[in-house]
Amino acid sequence: MTTPEDEARRRDAADPGHRDLFHIPPAQGGRYAETAYLAGNSLGLQPRATRAELVEELDAWATLGVEGHLEAGRPWLPYHEFLTQPAARLVGALPTETVVMNSLTVNLHLLMVSFYRPAGDRIRIVIEDSAFPSDSYAVRSQARFHGLDPDTTVVRLRPRPGADTLHTEDVLDYLDREGDRVALVLLGGVNYLTGELMDIPTITRAGHAVGALVGWDLAHAAGNVPLALHDWDVDFAAWCSYKYLNSGPGALAGAFIHERHLADPAIQRFEGWWSTDPATRFEMTPHSRPLPTADAWQISNPPILAMGPVRTSLEIFDKVGMAALRERSCRLTGYLAGLLDEITPNRPLRVVTPADPDRRGCQLSLRIADPGNRAASGQGSAAELSRRLRHEYGVVADAREPDVVRLAPVPLYSTYHDCWRAVDALAQLVAEDAR
Repeated sequence: MTTPEDEARRRDAADPGHRDLFHIPPAQGGRYAETAYLAGNSLGLQPRATRAELVEELDAWATLGVEGHLEAGRPWLPYHEFLTQPAARLVGALPTETVVMNSLTVNLHLLMVSFYRPAGDRIRIVIEDSAFPSDSYAVRSQARFHGLDPDTTVVRLRPRPGADTLHTEDVLDYLDREGDRVALVLLGGVNYLTGELMDIPTITRAGHAVGALVGWDLAHAAGNVPLALHDWDVDFAAWCSYKYLNSGPGALAGAFIHERHLADPAIQRFEGWWSTDPATRFEMTPHSRPLPTADAWQISNPPILAMGPVRTSLEIFDKVGMAALRERSCRLTGYLAGLLDEITPNRPLRVVTPADPDRRGCQLSLRIADPGNRAASGQGSAAELSRRLRHEYGVVADAREPDVVRLAPVPLYSTYHDCWRAVDALAQLVAEDAR
């Protein structure tokens, strides 16, 4: 007789992914040797090739010293250029529109210097109410920087009554009603809390139709869903590379600026040594001469030891391809969703991520009913449930307090068996709490 676990293993044999390219952490609980790692939406796993990449650069530093800028196997002086084309392919951009630099929120600030230009009544910044806190802090501080009241300048769009996610129609309705007061729309491409994939091209067109600029935080979208930033006419975007891009904790981020803005002399930006034309950089003149590319938004010389893991990861995405990853993601996430549907009816768990595969990436978010009462009764909050999954069953998920547990079957390395383990563990924990 075939068991549900047997079926999960059968699916893995038929649809194996690329798990062999990654280090899988050992389990700290349960009966399996490896972790069922479903937290790649928070921190991706380490590619096996990353260590060799770092050692190679360390050896170049040790043996060449300063000459490594020109004589290393991958010379350091133009190193960031090795990342430009694969990063552009990943997000559907032109190489001239793409640069890897800094960290996500730093890039958002640098881009808002250029693209948040309040004037007259057009001062508002539109974000989603469930935006990641760093984005909320960033836009509020930008409002204050311009002498504006963040409480009235920043508009937080909430889901309609009874809904868990913000519908595209809700954004369009607000822009239709209040668009003449909106300077900037800045939303998450995939919402960090609910896993909802926003309709990026439709919202971008609607923002432009009312005269606003439109930017996107792609922290949970890059490497998760296919993107076409250039064709969608997005004004700017930024993303991190430590989640789905598997480049390590605190890894370098990316930025996109549409080509129609690159040579616009009216656009202001902060500049530094790496903003200027590399052909004349060492003339050491006091005036910057930036090229009409996204490189003009760079400020400092790139950190080579931090760029190596990003280059390694982007090589994997180039080899596998986002189209193939998206197809496997839909199969894997659909399987997980089906398993969850079997255990969540009449249980204190509810999937809040949209059921439509076109409205989600690979993350499914579970909301716990009455987390305060459950914690008071000893049954635990989202953090307690996540802790028990890890230590009792070897399943790594993550929690967003007070009431959301997130499961992300990453198509590069997650398995159907990982999904089965997670749902089997949840079913046992929920049954135990019900007794």
